[in-house]
Amino acid sequence: MSIHPFELHLKNVAQAGEHIDWAPKDGALQALYLSHGAPPLFEDPVWMAQLFAWARSMPKPKAILIVSAHWEAAPLTLSSSDAHVTPVYDFGGFDPVYYRMRYDTPAATALAKRVLGALGDSEEVHESRTRGLDHGAWVPLKIMYPDADIPVLQLSLPTSDPTQLLALGARVRSLRDEGVLVIGSGFTTHGLPFLTRDDFLGRTTPGWSQDFDLWAANTLARGDIDELANYRTRAPGMPYAHPTVEHLIPLFVTLGASTNPEAPRDFTIDGFWMGLSKRSLQVA
Repeated sequence: MSIHPFELHLKNVAQAGEHIDWAPKDGALQALYLSHGAPPLFEDPVWMAQLFAWARSMPKPKAILIVSAHWEAAPLTLSSSDAHVTPVYDFGGFDPVYYRMRYDTPAATALAKRVLGALGDSEEVHESRTRGLDHGAWVPLKIMYPDADIPVLQLSLPTSDPTQLLALGARVRSLRDEGVLVIGSGFTTHGLPFLTRDDFLGRTTPGWSQDFDLWAANTLARGDIDELANYRTRAPGMPYAHPTVEHLIPLFVTLGASTNPEAPRDFTIDGFWMGLSKRSLQVA
């Protein structure tokens, strides 16, 4: 019987050695925007290796705060801070093994207090006592930090307005100084209704996905936040690249968490997966 690629990934992880914890001398952790994939990400050895290497290029976070394309809710809401909360299996049609996977992280009570403090008026922020991490959070984190020994909280996306999401990122920026890894999890292109069978098989990449990816890369490389915020009308490949916008907008939370949202950006991961751009970046 062949070994599942994720099992091979875990064997490689076991050989990676100790991951040194973040300490105040390290300064503020980076903030990340990552394209998160779906459960078949667990079958892609190259992408899993890229994500794990990215995690190991930074100190091990004290905690993680993540926003995901798959939780749009207002008012602003935090996931449960309890330990070992059952993940949200918000996908369909995949191998049953993915519905048995868990990501049993420790209690995040202390992190919840810090997040509420950073957000200011805690009365406007709700906590769901039962909601676990959705697949936009637990799938990439299970690959990057497979030991599940870091407290994690997910924050809902309360709006799709770029200006408001930049401001939300700015409100949690100070958490980075305490060793909290802030992550926006989406997908740089996400035109699922327009993909062909050849796209899914990796034989082709649609022009709208390539065009939007190149525009996003150039816009971010210039640090042109105004252009980026007007992606609906400025970006080539629209609306095919994002027929709905929830997979792009976590990027604005990440940029808002930067000390300089308009700084030129480099990219940690690029390329395409099933016709979609997996371009990802980190900001200081």
